Amino acid sequence: MNSHESMLRIAADSDISVLLLGESGSGKEVAAQFIHNHSKRASGPFVALNCGAIAKGLAESILEGYRKGAFTGASEERLGIVRSANHGTLFLDEIGEMPLETQCKLLRILQERTVTPIGDYEAFPVDFRLICATNRDLRSDICAGKFREDLFFRINVFPVTIPPLRERADFENIANDLWYDAQKIYSAIPNASKQGRRFDEFEMFLLKSKQWPGNIRQLKNVIQRYALLKPHGYSLTGILDDEFSKLAAGEKGQPYDARMHAPEWEIIEKAIKCCGGNKSQAAQVLGISRGSLSYQIKKRVTDAPQTDSARN
Repeated sequence: MNSHESMLRIAADSDISVLLLGESGSGKEVAAQFIHNHSKRASGPFVALNCGAIAKGLAESILEGYRKGAFTGASEERLGIVRSANHGTLFLDEIGEMPLETQCKLLRILQERTVTPIGDYEAFPVDFRLICATNRDLRSDICAGKFREDLFFRINVFPVTIPPLRERADFENIANDLWYDAQKIYSAIPNASKQGRRFDEFEMFLLKSKQWPGNIRQLKNVIQRYALLKPHGYSLTGILDDEFSKLAAGEKGQPYDARMHAPEWEIIEKAIKCCGGNKSQAAQVLGISRGSLSYQIKKRVTDAPQTDSARN
């Protein structure tokens, strides 16, 4: 079991406040849902809020709710997210993006474990488990005056770092689960049932050869694209080349021309091996012509040093 998974299971066995740390898209909300689902509060609600999406002036009503008629437009009572999470889990994503004014309101709620809806004078007790997540360095934000130190100590009781996808030992399980889910989404497309529930050896090799700066979110997008396009003859090699070459070109400000790029030799060699030496089949899975594949092989032999096995 991975260390972060062990930490998540330990956290799930208690009601301790958890702070999930990690890059954007690394699966922090999935981790929060995991903690909730394996806790004694699993039968209760799981309420999530993106703190970066809280509009100025609406923090109080979003957190604590309001009574009917409390202000113009309040045509019905709203519980607010804190009371909605009563007897369950409140997940505050991107807590580092929460405005200072809202941080003050949240701190009071956490200290008193009560909420007072707008238009009401009665404080309602709430029982919830708090999980927060951020991709920011909150200690640096405290020094910069962007995050309250007292709130930080309230939420940083049990920190768990979610590693980026490129460092995950369970990459294959994540990719196969996403592949299976993607095929269910596109179950109506032609030949979808013939694609298999798991990636084959070469497909997995291609996926694991990338760094995935966008983490699970980026991997999910690529896999869904592949599930839709594979029955129409598109190769995973081509889709990945398009995804990452355009990304690199965008970073450098240069236009991308697919004709200038060919698969790396390691990928070509792996494809030939996985296809049992069948060059036509290898060219197909690589998304290039057989002639192009033959040219790359010939070029490799020509460019290789005398000690290279391809020379023998």
